[in-house]
Amino acid sequence: MKSQVLVASVLAAVLLGAVPVTHAQSERSAGELMDAVMFGKEPIGGPFTLVDHTGKPRTDADFRGQLMLVYFGFSFCPDVCPTDLMAIGQAVDKLGPGGDAVQPLFVTLDPDRDTPAHLADYVPFFHSRLLGLTGDAAQIRDAARLYRVFHAKVAIEGAAEYTVDHSGFIYLMDRDGKYLGFFPPGTPPDRMVAVIKPHLSAKR
Repeated sequence: MKSQVLVASVLAAVLLGAVPVTHAQSERSAGELMDAVMFGKEPIGGPFTLVDHTGKPRTDADFRGQLMLVYFGFSFCPDVCPTDLMAIGQAVDKLGPGGDAVQPLFVTLDPDRDTPAHLADYVPFFHSRLLGLTGDAAQIRDAARLYRVFHAKVAIEGAAEYTVDHSGFIYLMDRDGKYLGFFPPGTPPDRMVAVIKPHLSAKR
């Protein structure tokens, strides 16, 4: 995973620098949060309480005994999010029967628009087992803070709509919910599979 640090740095910098931030929702800067993830400066992950796309309350404890692939984004994202969600779904399939031990999670950073009903229409495009998670603004902020995710609402010039600028790491968590490492944006499915496979047989 260390060999991916430079790639992650470049891709994340491009993503985060694409548009100016007009209303930052993260309490810390993009650079500070990226450093925390890429160089292992701070713990990643922790307990969250959210709602899945079926309306069922979910906590991190629901997924004990499974590996988790955790991705933060939003459904109105035009390119990066769908590309990475597709790669996550393909990786789970490429793991074969072992993929049943991996739970992919999509946590929205746009709870105003990404309601459970909307996510229920969105997540099946990427994998039948992908869970879309949402909540109120405080719950999303708390989850993003635990995973050191940068996110900021950005006005679109000349339009009433907005986009969400965000970091795009894919987090791999073990069967006890502990952080194992990250994949940078654009990681191909085969690379994910190569990293995940050894953890499928690891003892708790």
